[in-house]
Amino acid sequence: MTQLCDNAETLKQSELQSRQQEAWQRQRRYVAGNSAFYQTLWTGLEPPSDLRDLPALPLSSKAQLRLSQAGQPPFGDYLASPRTTVSRLHRTSGTTGQAMNLAMSARDCDVTETVGGRSQRAAGLSADHTVVHCLNYQMWMGGVTDHLTLEKTGATVVPFGVGGTELLIATILETGIDAISCTPSYPAVLERVLAEKFEGKSPRDLGLKLGLFGGEAGLDDPALRDRIRQTWGLEPRNANYGVSDVFSNFAAQCVHDTRLHFLAGDVLFPELIEPESGSPLAIETGQEGELVLTHLVRDCQPLVRFRTGDIIAVDDTEPCVCGRTGMRFRVVGRSDDMVVVRGLNIFPTMVAAVIAGFPELSGDYRVVLERKPPYDHLPVQVELARGVSSTEGLGQGVETAIKQKLGARAKVSILPAGSFALTEGKTKRVVRTYE
Repeated sequence: MTQLCDNAETLKQSELQSRQQEAWQRQRRYVAGNSAFYQTLWTGLEPPSDLRDLPALPLSSKAQLRLSQAGQPPFGDYLASPRTTVSRLHRTSGTTGQAMNLAMSARDCDVTETVGGRSQRAAGLSADHTVVHCLNYQMWMGGVTDHLTLEKTGATVVPFGVGGTELLIATILETGIDAISCTPSYPAVLERVLAEKFEGKSPRDLGLKLGLFGGEAGLDDPALRDRIRQTWGLEPRNANYGVSDVFSNFAAQCVHDTRLHFLAGDVLFPELIEPESGSPLAIETGQEGELVLTHLVRDCQPLVRFRTGDIIAVDDTEPCVCGRTGMRFRVVGRSDDMVVVRGLNIFPTMVAAVIAGFPELSGDYRVVLERKPPYDHLPVQVELARGVSSTEGLGQGVETAIKQKLGARAKVSILPAGSFALTEGKTKRVVRTYE
């Protein structure tokens, strides 16, 4: 197994860069010699020896990987190791398109779990906790792999998965579980089941003290955090940011700062690009762009200059008070979830921040696009909070708030409480019904 740097999270940038360069020398030779995908993509090019020169290489994308797997199933021609090296097979959730097969060697698994453990530990999980893990274990990276990252913290981990919400509530009450790992939309599901099946029990009665959230956007919104705190009496932490094709989890907040800390600098090299042109952008405070990632250590399916599709905003590049030195950033949204309304780029998280200001609403919503762009307004469906029946002026109020805060005209439809399907996995906020 690869011995990762024990203090990678707190290394000075000069020392980290030296380690990155050393790792890249091995990795570039390995990829150039073993990945047919990159051999073709780099025809006539030599991978540079200096990471600062990576922009000389073309970007790679999810669309290209899908074509690769379709042409050479099940792993594509970017499988750089012998098939016998594959220790574990995962599949992506398919939220943004065709699900992908992910091959991992034993070393890939070890590195992934170690880096993920850094994230869960940064967010406050320790050996003092008993945490129930409520993500899908059926091949998705968020299941068994994130379970193992939770174990890396020393915590007692309960492998629950999705489904059986009533049993989950009973299990939490019976066993003294005090932390939960799930999507940020899942607590709302628990609240509904508590109200319907556990008369007299409130969310606070479950005794949860720490919420480790990931898999969806939204936790950057202070209103959502405050609502979770007030309703559950727990501390919500953004503990699980990752890109399945790259690493299941490589960034999390710490106990001092709600921004995500980049925690994989010794094994993963980040870049920023302008999403439309692909031009490189400096990683500096105040910069916003699409995150591009390169594996510095990877056996089975190494990726170089891989476009994640995530638009991030870099908030700080100075060390945090927690001692971690990686950049701190926020995820603005996914490029494929962005809706352009009369020239304005609107992300679901921006809509969520607006509707969170209306206590009459549950906070759940969908942007339903029934035709192809261009769009002159944003079609938004929102849901009433339980116990609320009067909607007089509410839709107009939400439309006005969206216009004032986002600059876009909206058409808001108000649905009764409980209209949106219960979602235990990822919630898709932008729904395209056209073909």
